[in-house]
Amino acid sequence: MKIGAFDSGLGGLTVVKAINEVFKGADILYIADTAYAPYGIKTHEEILNRCIELTDYLIKTHNIEALIVACNTATSASIKYLRLNYPSLIVIGTEPGIKPAIQITKTLKVGVMATNVTLRGEKYQALVDELSKDKEITLFEQACPGLVEQIEKGEIFSETTKDMLKVWLTPMKENKVDTIVLGCTHYPLVQESIKEIMSEQINLIETGPAIAKRLNQLCKEKGHCKIDPLKISIYYTGTINEIMIKEIFKDSKNKDEIKVRKCEI
Repeated sequence: MKIGAFDSGLGGLTVVKAINEVFKGADILYIADTAYAPYGIKTHEEILNRCIELTDYLIKTHNIEALIVACNTATSASIKYLRLNYPSLIVIGTEPGIKPAIQITKTLKVGVMATNVTLRGEKYQALVDELSKDKEITLFEQACPGLVEQIEKGEIFSETTKDMLKVWLTPMKENKVDTIVLGCTHYPLVQESIKEIMSEQINLIETGPAIAKRLNQLCKEKGHCKIDPLKISIYYTGTINEIMIKEIFKDSKNKDEIKVRKCEI
């Protein structure tokens, strides 16, 4: 089983890490598209065209059988097109975990941290409209400009990053938000700082485990499961912070076997 995945940078590796913890018998070919990062400042058309390029590369070069769009912004721009035009692929997108957040909140006040593109996207708005019918919740939506760039630089514990987070999170804390949706796959990498600012009692919803569970289910249905070890290859299109890759996978059993190399797309 060959699984392709991509994001604008390191963020999608939080999804790959979750897959690594529950999935067996696959090769994961991950593209950190750092040459085109961040996606959040690109137009819808630019993001869609890039997603098509990356998908074509993964199919032609690696013969993938499943594709994970490991980015909320890229999912908003491309998921409908990819599912329609690549019918032989298992295609899994990434969307903010609004549903589980609504299910577990006690104060009925939920924070959503995401990029502007995700928050403005039709897919996100439709999801909020549908799920908010079940509970009368108050959403505190917060775009986080510059946070992806800080994470890509490896500044997950820097004072600059913490100061940025305090500006965005203080209004949520003051309004008794008890659950925060991490609406970008990069954001789990600063979850310790978020917990520190909000308090340890805060519920943080990330999408990696849900994607891993869904992928496992679909692969079983198609008979793709094996008992071989899972192999991970990480490709990058611009530059990449390899120290952060080691940080992300520091607790993984196969961390020393992960291959990192540059590719031209």
